[in-house]
Amino acid sequence: MTRIAVTGATGALGSRAARGVLARLDEQVAALDGAAATSHGASADADAPVLRLVVRDPSRLPADLRQRVEARESAGGVRVEVAAASYADAAACRAAFADVDALLLVSAGESGDRVREHRTAVAAAADAGVRHLVYTSFTGASADATFTLARDHGDTETAIREAAERTGMAWTFLRDDFYLDVLIPWAGEERTLRGPAGQGRCAFVARDDVADAAAAILADPDPWAGEVLEMTGSEALTLDDVARRLSAATGTEFRYVDERMAEARASRAGYGAPAWQVEAWISTYTAIASGALAAVSDDVRRVLGRAPRTLEDVVAGR
Repeated sequence: MTRIAVTGATGALGSRAARGVLARLDEQVAALDGAAATSHGASADADAPVLRLVVRDPSRLPADLRQRVEARESAGGVRVEVAAASYADAAACRAAFADVDALLLVSAGESGDRVREHRTAVAAAADAGVRHLVYTSFTGASADATFTLARDHGDTETAIREAAERTGMAWTFLRDDFYLDVLIPWAGEERTLRGPAGQGRCAFVARDDVADAAAAILADPDPWAGEVLEMTGSEALTLDDVARRLSAATGTEFRYVDERMAEARASRAGYGAPAWQVEAWISTYTAIASGALAAVSDDVRRVLGRAPRTLEDVVAGR
């Protein structure tokens, strides 16, 4: 029996990945049923897979996933379970990750406690005997990354490697570039991208492509063991490029304002955010300016067998 767990299944990436895994497991069950029908009616029940949705608040599960949980399919069907756990709760994570073959660890939202929470979840996965951990990291994850939140990802990758050395747990890192999906929210009501990005380029990727890749790897993880996959789009864009193409795709004018550092701090001062978060916001743009996010990878195509989505695809909801 295959057991796959997906964390963050109430969020945009986790729920998309969970649906992708479920679709693949349904196909496997259909194939097993067909094989059983040609084998003198032999039952495929023993091979029925399990998808476990790990969430902080089960009441927030999307309706379609909740329906599959409530259906409690058996007799050869995919069984969808839900487990409540936050990354800060080691015991809950160990219980949620128990007996899991492949686990998608979706990185937590930005916070001052994120590194500690990630390390707690990673240790729990290793202690629970997870065979293969897939982690959503970030381009250039390292202790000295220009994008300050990528330093959290570098620390988490180190924790996963250390846990793997201790337990033999396999791993795959999905190093996502910034999402194409965030560009319109970044521009806000004024439809203006503001930040000190200069004419630097970024190989923005569609969030759905990352989720689809995660689902494909979870369903067949062994070929991807020990791989660091660079999740990018097929082109690297400046923010001027982004503004022009958003304008064309939406029929509404977008623009880009290249701020100086002092201007960037002043324009964000009114949010009342802690200093670390303001620096993270600004480093989004300085990382683009540095060129650290400009490399284009073919890894999305390698995993999915198709080209990555474009900015226009994301705007159109394709």
